[in-house]
Amino acid sequence: MPNLPSLRFGHTHWIKIFYVLALCFFLVSTNTTLAKAQQPDAERSKAFELFEQRKLEEAIPLFEKLVEASPNDAALLEHFGWTLFMRSEDIKDPVARKAMRKRGREVLVRAKNAGADNPVVASMIESLPEDGGEDAAFTFSKKKEANDAMQAGEAAFAKKDFPKAIEFYQQALMLDPTLYEAALYVGDSYFGAAEQRKATEWFARAVSIDPDRETAYRYWADSLMKQTRVTEAGDKYVEAYIAEPYNRLANSGLGGWANKVGIELAHPDITFSASVTGQQNGNSTLSLDPAALKKDDKSSSAWLMYGFTRSMWVQGEFKKQYPEESTYRHSLKEEVAAIRAALKSINVEKDAKTLDPSLIALAKLDKEGLLEPYILLAKVDAGIAKDFPAYRKAHIDKLREYVTKYVLTNGGGN
Repeated sequence: MPNLPSLRFGHTHWIKIFYVLALCFFLVSTNTTLAKAQQPDAERSKAFELFEQRKLEEAIPLFEKLVEASPNDAALLEHFGWTLFMRSEDIKDPVARKAMRKRGREVLVRAKNAGADNPVVASMIESLPEDGGEDAAFTFSKKKEANDAMQAGEAAFAKKDFPKAIEFYQQALMLDPTLYEAALYVGDSYFGAAEQRKATEWFARAVSIDPDRETAYRYWADSLMKQTRVTEAGDKYVEAYIAEPYNRLANSGLGGWANKVGIELAHPDITFSASVTGQQNGNSTLSLDPAALKKDDKSSSAWLMYGFTRSMWVQGEFKKQYPEESTYRHSLKEEVAAIRAALKSINVEKDAKTLDPSLIALAKLDKEGLLEPYILLAKVDAGIAKDFPAYRKAHIDKLREYVTKYVLTNGGGN
């Protein structure tokens, strides 16, 4: 379970991340960096100042000069990357605009490789295509009037004119009632204006528009924390996590809350002594842990059964179960089938004292109906992740139960 620092990053629209980043991350990192320097660097200070003032045309050549001289300076690279993203908004030519976004992403990749640990940087890199993405991904609504109102709201929000921002966002929501960001940003504006009860009302409204996105839950939790409603905030951080468990920011929110309340987050301590690598041609490679397999013959046979079952899925069972998919992938169904085949080959209750503890833990999860949540949240890979939306839709209660019973209790004591 990631345990990242909990920071509020504000608007999640790609370019708009800038505003709150400047307030809650960059100002701190800039001051820290300069404090550690023997002599303040005038040009560096000037570049950061231009960044904060959104004087992008002036900032870019200065950042270019500084980065050329210090190519591994994570703070400089991160500021430079976001400056390029912000500048792309003002470019009218779509080809040049896309190229600027591409360059901004490349600079953020360099920042990450240099040690930048801001979760928003990682999320941006993962979510934006390497070529800079298409303009459609940077609009709020297909309805021009609603999109224009959102842009006006963003301009007001940037100036901290929260009443005016709220007015524009509400106008956008009237024009497009399905616009999640409109309700979200009304709440965020009330958050910025320190009107937390109104903020929570609007975050709840955003959730009603799309309950499968994590942001409104996380913002809602942030607002509850401001109101010292810590237990309720924890519930919302959990909702954010089970809405998008593979989202770094959802993980960061839950991890930050846990740190504040003194809770250790963890999944059950389970080690798989067998693994299978599947190939598109139907071949598979079964790997076994010799040390673990020597402990007990019954445990060894169970892990062999696990590996054998997964190999059968690679060799043909996947195509039977997923005829609409052209290529093999590791799936939730495969993992469940393999684990249950392993458990079926042993008698957990009779041989509990001698069995691999990991098999006993898996049997307990299966008996409780929480095997699938464990796999989706703790043993997930790219293939299994594709099965999450359908499982969440049908079994969100099981996801909550698993997180409450195991993740929030340091793995449930296993």
